[in-house]
Amino acid sequence: MGNNIVRLTMAQAIVRYLVNQYTEIDGVRVPLFAGAFGIFGHGNVTCLAEALERVQDQLPTWRGQNEQSMALAAIAFAKAKKRRQIMIATSSVGPGATNMVTAAAVAHANRLPVLLLCGDTFTNRLPDPVLQQVEHFGAPSTTVNDSFRSVSRFWDRITHPAQIISSLPQAVATMLDPADCGPAFIGMPQDIQEIAYDYPVEFFEEKTWRIARPRASSDQIEAAVNLLKTAKKPLILSGGGVRYSGAEEVLAEFASARAIPMAETIAGKGGVTHNHPSYVGAMGIEGTDAAKELAETADVVIAIGTRLQDFTTGSWTTFAHDAKFITINAARFDAGKHRALPVVGDALVCLQEISDALGDWSCPPERMQHAQALYADWNREVDAGQVPTNAELPSYAQVIGVINKKAKPEDIMVTAAGGLPGETIKNWRCISPYSFDCEFGFSCMGYEVAGGWGHAIAKQGNGVPIVLVGDGSYLMMNSDIYSSVLSGHKMIVIVCDNGGFGVINRLQTGMGGAGFNNLLADCRVADKDNIPHVDFAAHAKAMGAHARHCESLSDLDEAMAWAQTTDKTTVLTLNTDAYKWTPGGADWYVGVPEVSEREAVRKARATQEEFRKKQRQGI
Repeated sequence: MGNNIVRLTMAQAIVRYLVNQYTEIDGVRVPLFAGAFGIFGHGNVTCLAEALERVQDQLPTWRGQNEQSMALAAIAFAKAKKRRQIMIATSSVGPGATNMVTAAAVAHANRLPVLLLCGDTFTNRLPDPVLQQVEHFGAPSTTVNDSFRSVSRFWDRITHPAQIISSLPQAVATMLDPADCGPAFIGMPQDIQEIAYDYPVEFFEEKTWRIARPRASSDQIEAAVNLLKTAKKPLILSGGGVRYSGAEEVLAEFASARAIPMAETIAGKGGVTHNHPSYVGAMGIEGTDAAKELAETADVVIAIGTRLQDFTTGSWTTFAHDAKFITINAARFDAGKHRALPVVGDALVCLQEISDALGDWSCPPERMQHAQALYADWNREVDAGQVPTNAELPSYAQVIGVINKKAKPEDIMVTAAGGLPGETIKNWRCISPYSFDCEFGFSCMGYEVAGGWGHAIAKQGNGVPIVLVGDGSYLMMNSDIYSSVLSGHKMIVIVCDNGGFGVINRLQTGMGGAGFNNLLADCRVADKDNIPHVDFAAHAKAMGAHARHCESLSDLDEAMAWAQTTDKTTVLTLNTDAYKWTPGGADWYVGVPEVSEREAVRKARATQEEFRKKQRQGI
């Protein structure tokens, strides 16, 4: 070793670099990379694992049970940390790597950082084809890791140990950039991981990264202020970017001071509590009727930190054709959608500058009075839907009502995909800021339990993730119940068993189709009179969790109280109604057959054609 170099393998150098990166959270300097999730195999066990083992007190490695789910846990962790702290997920070559492609897509769609380190085949090709290698006859340098290109913000394959000197800082910068944030992928060929190289010691110096707050141009601020001053019926639409900017308090004050009603996207839900005077609930297909009516009458919409996904916009039918949009977003791509007036910059500083320039302007008071009346009507409807009845099976709304009342302010509701997102978005009342996480950017079944584990790691005992999952998602991915028991990170998991994929059955039959292959009763099974019942409570107990099956809402209430006292992950199960849903929300553009022998399908097609006439045209 010389005075200014250190000889390390490429894998050792990657790990040494990562442990010397820091960030600041609320003024406290902490490691940027809080830990790693790993499943080791050939491609990452002999070199990368050797390096990770040596720093396990600085960079703890948690063993996952499935590569996709451990990467999903890493994504939930990043969301919990508002993108200021990152987890690593590492896999072997081949199926271990491709298992994480779905998780990379979740991170990409949701603009969330995760560092993916995957083993790769040999660059020298001497032992080809190696175990698990997929050969491309006309492109020998192509490996399964190329499949990450379409779902990564940063992608690189290291073919020489010196390349990490430029690649790693670029990967970190991408993950921390408010505009480009997303997953970073680095492929690590087995023969390159083992090579020793003389690295400059400066490469391993400690560095503290700080999240940039880009400011919009003064012209954009001025134009936004001038447009907003013309509004008689404005509406704020708060997205997930508000969370990552830390702008929730500034936005809440802005909405109150300017008397503008405020709706939220699914990713943004929880930016304010449900009783904030400007709040009117979530917007869109699974939103509140109050938000929908206010959107339909809005003349100026201030969309902040949102990519304007179709579940938010009602497939662009919720807003009037002549409504004007002001979009505040760190990403130019999102800020320019649908002929909006873009304000490209950080949500917090842009709101402050707009507010300063507005002077004493505020919305006519009638708008807020109308919004509050609409939201009061909505809350009465929610209350009525959560009242216990004599029905054979409880509804999702009733289940959510019980859990919501038992939740503590420091707890967080975690769900994803299927029917539960719509029901929680409508029925869950945030009693504290950001006590809700619904993965709906990619609508990934299987996020629920894995995401709960990630939140539990992030919380470090300060509150408990309450995971709400359907039987379909549970069967798809549940093994991180065992991970959480192994690692000592408690969560409460509620499994709602409605006998299949209930919400897709609703869509299928609602568009005129016959119930087919969604509910178990409509599937090809050996004996439809005796469909096997999965004992989810027994299954969870087999993974080391506490578990209890609930026969009623009162049982669930008692079981929730018990679950809050247990010493490890606790799973509660109950059967729920597959056909009862909370009403409300906007319409959705879906494909319906243009021709069909079924009269119900033809009627659904006609309804869709009428609905599509309301769509705004844009990009």
